[in-house]
Amino acid sequence: VAYFVSYYDYYQPEAYIPRTDTFIEKDASINEHIDRMRHEATRFLLEREDVIIVASVSCIYGLGDVEAYSKMKLQLEVDTEVPIEDVAKNLVNLQYKRNDIAFTRGTFRRKGDILDIFPSHFDDRAWRLSFFGDELESIYEIDPLTGERFSELDRIVIYPNSHYVAPKPSLQQAIKKIKIDLNNRLEEFDKLGKLLEAARLKQRTTFDLEMMVSTGMCAGIENYSRYLTGRNPGDPPPTLLEYLPENALMVVDESHVAVPQLGAMYKGDASRKQNLSEYGFRLPACKDNRPLKFEEWENIRPQTLFVSATPANWELEQTQGEVVEQIIRPTGLIDPICEIRSTENQIDDIIHEAKIRASKDQRVLITTLTKKMSEALTEYLTESGLKTRYLHSDVETLERIKIIQDFRQGVFDVLVGINLLREGLDIPECSLVAILDADKQGFLRSKTALVQTIGRAARHIEGRALLYADKKTPALTGALEETNRRRKIQRAYNDKNNIIPVSVKKTIMDSVFNKNAIVLEDTSKKSYLKPQDLIKRIQLLEKRMLKAAENLEFESASHYRDEIKLLEKKLLELP
Repeated sequence: VAYFVSYYDYYQPEAYIPRTDTFIEKDASINEHIDRMRHEATRFLLEREDVIIVASVSCIYGLGDVEAYSKMKLQLEVDTEVPIEDVAKNLVNLQYKRNDIAFTRGTFRRKGDILDIFPSHFDDRAWRLSFFGDELESIYEIDPLTGERFSELDRIVIYPNSHYVAPKPSLQQAIKKIKIDLNNRLEEFDKLGKLLEAARLKQRTTFDLEMMVSTGMCAGIENYSRYLTGRNPGDPPPTLLEYLPENALMVVDESHVAVPQLGAMYKGDASRKQNLSEYGFRLPACKDNRPLKFEEWENIRPQTLFVSATPANWELEQTQGEVVEQIIRPTGLIDPICEIRSTENQIDDIIHEAKIRASKDQRVLITTLTKKMSEALTEYLTESGLKTRYLHSDVETLERIKIIQDFRQGVFDVLVGINLLREGLDIPECSLVAILDADKQGFLRSKTALVQTIGRAARHIEGRALLYADKKTPALTGALEETNRRRKIQRAYNDKNNIIPVSVKKTIMDSVFNKNAIVLEDTSKKSYLKPQDLIKRIQLLEKRMLKAAENLEFESASHYRDEIKLLEKKLLELP
């Protein structure tokens, strides 16, 4: 199982605003952990058949050409003749960097006849190659920090450290085409009297070409992806979908949200790239580095299953009348009882209800309309004695996973959010959903949104939804009617088959956030296996703490600091 989502912690795309003559340079912070998982995902797809990829809308954005990526892989086998110098040169072509001091992911180091490689898809393992003359004598999987050997390997396959690599012949051909298009574009600007734009384009593109010739890469190389892949202007870009085998199955979860999002991605990107091209910041080819258009996605996608509790019109049209409705649950649970309450004193009412649930070791979800309101409500509920956290789009992707885990484990009892608490949250411990301002007609309080939010309490035997409203809107009425329709069918089925409803029981798995921590799972606490494992974990957390502090992410840094203190205390307690 692999994970493929956007690897940016922070992303400011390159843009130009003509009205104010403002150019915004591209600025991004790449999350190394997610980047590793993206490499792992593409590697799995090229090497195995039993693969599940959990992906976001990032999968329809431009990625390196699958043919070039797979052709450039380096295969090494024990007892074969291959000079160590040739291996090092090939690694440089694969965008690996030599670093004999700081051995990190995507680097290699050489000491005599020993070559250590830290593959792009590994987080806590590296490969040690031992040569005898020009013969590859042995390959070991090692700990990159201590050098401890784990296993001996017969062969390894090293994939490029970047998805945007190209073989030298393809790169040379691309450079020729870029030069031709640059000259043609400069002539166009000269004819139009756009001397500033011409000078700007010549300077930027020439610099990029020089970088490509000398290093094989340049900043913003994705803007030249059309040349590197040999595609024609206007052709769809290579994406993760091209890495899928022909017999793949795509499952579009929460399709009522995902499908419209697919259609919206292209238009916003095209508008920004048009300005960059028109004012000489990029060649027109930059417009081909884009997400797929909806029609292109339709043509390229494999057999697809659309899943939603509230399908939209487009999905229903695709079914041609054949819809599989799964209302009956194996546990016999029925949709939660919905109750409308006045908005007067709604916060005090929520506090009262939440404290009752907390005393039973149950969880509460509260949805608000704005981020500011969710943060303010979290602060107010915390002051009233409830352990509360908030969750919205400003919270980092991996941090969201950790918050959900802590919520399920009972680290806190109340989770406040906005849009993220609608689809996809599977929290069996949640017995109460409170929807503030349920009568405010709009996107966040549409029939679909309300049905989805109410459904978050459908995993618990005591599930209940409180909707705070002073009037019944069409969306609110429709949501209640749909919920009652489902309850009626579920109750009738249970009565007919003598089924007694029981709450969903679901184990709390270790998430990708803590995937590489060496821990022994325990119901009461996590205990590390060996003192050296504790020391390694502390060193890793110290690095993350310092990096977070450098990025002015002081809240994250303080979390790391607190965890370090706990681990140091545990280390002292060990015999």
